[in-house]
Amino acid sequence: MGRVNKQVLAAINHVRNADPVISRIIEEVGPFTLRLERDRFQMLVRSIIAQQISTSAAHSIRRRLENLAGPEGLTPARLASLSVAELRTAGISPQKASYLQDLAQRVAAGDVQLRRIGRRSDEQIIEQLTQIKGIGRWTAQMFLIFSLGRWDVFPYDDLGVRTALRWHYGLDDLPDKATSQTIAEPWRPYATVAVWYCWRSLDRRRQTKPKNKAI
Repeated sequence: MGRVNKQVLAAINHVRNADPVISRIIEEVGPFTLRLERDRFQMLVRSIIAQQISTSAAHSIRRRLENLAGPEGLTPARLASLSVAELRTAGISPQKASYLQDLAQRVAAGDVQLRRIGRRSDEQIIEQLTQIKGIGRWTAQMFLIFSLGRWDVFPYDDLGVRTALRWHYGLDDLPDKATSQTIAEPWRPYATVAVWYCWRSLDRRRQTKPKNKAI
């Protein structure tokens, strides 16, 4: 834990010194509290379920899926054994059901070895995960950040990140890939920390934004 804390401190000091904008955000947001999801399979399942639906809807569907899986739990083998029709009873669309089946079958068969995947480089992991139906580069990057705790991930096409960059850097429009990467370059090799603070700054802005008063 001590070594992890030292790396967190080193990462925060790096991005703080490298970018005065991020330094200001750090002061506003406070401590770095990213928590990792250790169950790698479960995180990918949740990522697929959550695509293009609200957070509350995703939570509801996940609970129904867990109930459907029964006492065996939502393991790769158990999920692979469920038919599309069975998955539909949990509120999962036919397309997402096919994605979940592909994920479960690949993991159960050992084609995707989540226990060993952390030994690979970021790009190797992205390349492997994006072979699974329904998992694109963004989902793979979220896996790198929130499951593997990789330090230097910059999801340049993430809407939240682009929105934060527009606000904090005084841009007229959402930045394109080239602009985003230019801004993020000083953050490396700890881009993940700056990205996390960008997300949290959006949360803070939403919480402090005054509500419209009724007339």
